[in-house]
Amino acid sequence: MNVLKVSRLTITLFVLPCLLIYSGMVFIPILVSLYSGLLDWNGIGESTFVGLENFKNLFFHDPVFWPSVRRTLMFAVFSMSEIPIALLVAILLRRFIKRPNFLVSSYFLPVILSVVIVGQLWKTIYNPASMGGMLNQVLIMAGLDSWARPWLTDPAVAMYALYFVALWQYLGYHTLIQFTGVSNIPNELYEAARIDGAEGFKADRHITFPLIVPIFKISIVLAFIGSLQAFDMVMVMTAGGPAHATDVISTHMYNMSFLSMKYGYGSSIAAFLVVVCLIATLIINLIFNSLEKRFS
Repeated sequence: MNVLKVSRLTITLFVLPCLLIYSGMVFIPILVSLYSGLLDWNGIGESTFVGLENFKNLFFHDPVFWPSVRRTLMFAVFSMSEIPIALLVAILLRRFIKRPNFLVSSYFLPVILSVVIVGQLWKTIYNPASMGGMLNQVLIMAGLDSWARPWLTDPAVAMYALYFVALWQYLGYHTLIQFTGVSNIPNELYEAARIDGAEGFKADRHITFPLIVPIFKISIVLAFIGSLQAFDMVMVMTAGGPAHATDVISTHMYNMSFLSMKYGYGSSIAAFLVVVCLIATLIINLIFNSLEKRFS
């Protein structure tokens, strides 16, 4: 086999344009956001350097911040909890359905819908029965009147209602990822395991999961980071209400930056979110790297 030898200079020249674009779109805005978090600035007029004052107020004097962090982390936990379900669905589709592509595409359909459409759809479903809310009407017809409630205006359940919508929309997304990974596992491995007496979920335990770990990691990272950045679904359905009961980090950042005109303070929230995303990605990579070494 002939190996194409390319000089480092040539590689650098080809990589440099993409690296410059990526730096301009990602790294430079992050650095600007970090610097803006050190300013007292409304985003328009003159700014005043205040050092870590914004972060001090954020961590110790903001009554909305830490509850929003807790909801965001819960959002991430709920999002990651659907990955094993998606893997199970992918395994069942591969094993029992001869032509599963139609079902996989059907499960993926909610993902391609606009978040505005999904949010408005579920707002209608969650409406009180007097306003045509389907969920409450079904509960009343089933004799479960005590379960009916204003799902999006009750602080006790509003956030869980949003969690469910996110799980419903993105289950097909992760199912597609897991199904692609499961489909790439050679059938010969399962046939050999069947000869040795391992089939069904026992074969999945010793063959499917060890080989699917890298794909599983991709879904976990996407679900976790995507949940930390959750914004559009919350804004469409509740806008952070009632009384900040559904505020997450990104909606709190938006409110501070563009509604309260505290751009420097909002940038400090953005800087915190970036750091959390980096730490979470590092931890997830370390965990799955150890798993890959264990199963390799």
